[in-house]
Amino acid sequence: MKKWLSIVFLAVMSLVLAACGSDAGANADNADSTEEITIGYFPNINHVAGMVAETKDLYSETLPDGTKVKYQYFPDGSSFMTAIETGEIQGGLVGPGPAMNHFTSGAEINVVAAGSTGGTVIMAREGADIETPEDLAGKTFVSPRVGCTHDVQFETMMKEEFGLTSDRIDGEMKHVTGKPATYASLFETKNVDVATVPEPWASSIEEQGSGKVLVDTPEVAFGETLPAAVFVTSQELVDENPDMVESIVEAHKKATDFINENPEEAKQIAIDKIKDITDQELSKEVIDRAWERIDFTYDVNEEHLQKFADSSYDLEFLKEKPDLTGLVDTSFLD
Repeated sequence: MKKWLSIVFLAVMSLVLAACGSDAGANADNADSTEEITIGYFPNINHVAGMVAETKDLYSETLPDGTKVKYQYFPDGSSFMTAIETGEIQGGLVGPGPAMNHFTSGAEINVVAAGSTGGTVIMAREGADIETPEDLAGKTFVSPRVGCTHDVQFETMMKEEFGLTSDRIDGEMKHVTGKPATYASLFETKNVDVATVPEPWASSIEEQGSGKVLVDTPEVAFGETLPAAVFVTSQELVDENPDMVESIVEAHKKATDFINENPEEAKQIAIDKIKDITDQELSKEVIDRAWERIDFTYDVNEEHLQKFADSSYDLEFLKEKPDLTGLVDTSFLD
């Protein structure tokens, strides 16, 4: 089906170019495509580009006419990556940790753009007697998944700066996992002491008063340099239908530009979509606070990802020293 679409798309584009002089990145007005694609993302502020693209129907502006676009929402990177590998979704935003982990395990995927940087905050539960990271020995921390982006950021910082590791590698901190939207309730029930939290859930915890900022974004490992979200597609789609990938990336770039040019409207879109996906309505104040910790960009730096991968190996999330050569493909950003 994908090979057939590529042939049809190229043929139609040739006719359009000959007729009206459109450029290669333009939408094919006369195309008659019945292809269906699904885009995935998380209900986190780092993934606002996905929310904007959906709300503004930006993929319809760049894909061939008639292409049906659907969206799927994910609670964690592992389920997202499985969906990419099985063809359940064709592309979307995920943390660099899951993308890197699956790539080094043999998954044929490409990071074709970034989504954002920043946004990871380490929160401590009120009443847990935690004033500094050194106090975390014997405490329980939660992250979305074992080895996810936020987990690696937190554990890298704790090992390098404070000499503390998790019980996964016989350390002094107990590790559990859970959905970020539930962290406030986990604090309230005293089931966890510390959380490594993606925005907007850190700002939500602050507003509710169940936790406090222990380490803010700039001080977390890779806090301002690592892409907090990357846009991933399968290698198969890149190889067999590069025009489709180009159209998908073009819509993602439009969404990112919209966020930076219209921050207030983008914030409202985020509030509405997060409520729609999680049934939790966040205040404007929470979104404003979260926004200050994030930079929205589609540019991706392969060197930063490799350093992050090396740290993941050092923490024994990866069994072999990683080589990310071939993971990043920035050709669709040109």
